[in-house]
Amino acid sequence: MTNTSSPLSAGRQFFFAGLVIVVIAIIAAIPAFNRSAPLAKASEIVELKNGDTYDLVMDEVTKEINGTAYAMLAYNGSIPGPLIKIAQGAEVTINFKNKSAIPTMLHSHGVRMDNAFDGSQSTQKEIPPSGSFTYVLKFPDAGMYWYHPHVRDDYAQELGAYGQYLVVPEDENYWPPVNREVALFLDDILIEDGSTSLTTSGKINISAKKADRTLMGRFGNVMLINGEPDYVLNAQKGEVVRLYLTNAANTRPFNFAIPGTKMKLVGGDSGAYEKAQWVESVLIGPSERATMDVLVTENAAMVNQTPDGTTTLGTIAASDEPIGTSYAIEFNQLQENVATKTSIDPFRSYFTKEPDKRVALTVDMMGTMAGGGHGARMMTNGSMMGGMMGGVPEEGIEWDDSDTSMMNHMSNADSVKWNIIDQGTGKKNMDIDWTFKKGEPVKIRITNDAKSMHPMQHPIHFHGQRFLVVSRDGVPQRNLVWKDTVLVKAGETVDIILDTSNPGTWMAHCHILEHIEAGMMLTFKVE
Repeated sequence: MTNTSSPLSAGRQFFFAGLVIVVIAIIAAIPAFNRSAPLAKASEIVELKNGDTYDLVMDEVTKEINGTAYAMLAYNGSIPGPLIKIAQGAEVTINFKNKSAIPTMLHSHGVRMDNAFDGSQSTQKEIPPSGSFTYVLKFPDAGMYWYHPHVRDDYAQELGAYGQYLVVPEDENYWPPVNREVALFLDDILIEDGSTSLTTSGKINISAKKADRTLMGRFGNVMLINGEPDYVLNAQKGEVVRLYLTNAANTRPFNFAIPGTKMKLVGGDSGAYEKAQWVESVLIGPSERATMDVLVTENAAMVNQTPDGTTTLGTIAASDEPIGTSYAIEFNQLQENVATKTSIDPFRSYFTKEPDKRVALTVDMMGTMAGGGHGARMMTNGSMMGGMMGGVPEEGIEWDDSDTSMMNHMSNADSVKWNIIDQGTGKKNMDIDWTFKKGEPVKIRITNDAKSMHPMQHPIHFHGQRFLVVSRDGVPQRNLVWKDTVLVKAGETVDIILDTSNPGTWMAHCHILEHIEAGMMLTFKVE
């Protein structure tokens, strides 16, 4: 038989053969997701009393975003997971079950629990698929906290695995009065060509085996509030509504605003500020929280307001329905919080002392990476004159990855190593071996190297403890709130006072999730 193949058809055969190989490789990288996973349901509020036990499951769900269904992850079937409401001082037991196809842990972010139940690599082994673990959690502090994975959280959290704890103060007058309270997760998700990491058709844009976008982190292109791209908060004109904001994004900082609506910032990561304050917007880095009261007077947009522009996150739909009790008078007062001031008083003598520890935040990049207008040999000395990637960004914050997106997309945990460097010893990341005494506060100076090869902001999180941000670039901070995460801008130096109240071996790390995978973490002991 005569062979009638043309060079073009042979080329097509070669192309399709290569395509088959690529598809097989992609499928091999996909965990065994359940393609018939149930639809994600609405999040619910679960109230637990002291001594209660609650079952929490991480499993696969199907969720619709902008008309397309995606395979995602959820706690108890909802994105976000259940809002668990607990009284301050209570202790509860969480029976956690991993029904997903990936290993995980349950980290209760910001909670000063016993060390064994931190849900991190310093305290337990990974929970395998079909595995379980029982967490006994104590909640000594009022405010909003949250839970999320601590194994490849850049992957699992991106797919929807996050939920909140609302800890109700013992003192009913701790917060100013409001008509109601609403918990909001701010998030983004990267959807390219109609796909997240795993759509129901199986296309993959994020590796289940290795973190990518480790240079700048994974910025999403679809904004979400409580998992929805078109979130609507129904309210009544004249209502005072308390918004508990949590940033669950892998990388993106949000500058949250409600133009035309009066906003009062009353709390942060771990309870109330010393004094409430009027704000036009509030900057929230990944894993940080902000509590604000708003007076609803008209329909309004909730937006992310940055130098790059304003993006709508959701809307407030205001109705004319009567509200009953009005708290407008109390809303227009800037209340002081005596409990917060009293809790800070024993630490004030430490504010001006010399730092006990000094760390620098920087990066090493290995190999040759071309893209984003750069084609240079990446150095491994952690710094370069003026910054390899164009110097310090405006306001010290990288709001998106559009400027150097190609270089970011090419980066992974092999080519980029983010560092926390102990300036006293030169040790990096997990080689750092700090030991502190319980009850002896520690002053730590964090410098975000402006001459790093890629200066950008880093949200630095300490497990199991709380701290105070007492100065930024040498300027004392006058209105304090207890924190567990601080957003350190590029080129900025921040001083914190760590309240070493909770014994154990704990982690501290950048909360840009791709930076964790690129090594930016350490452990410390409190004895």
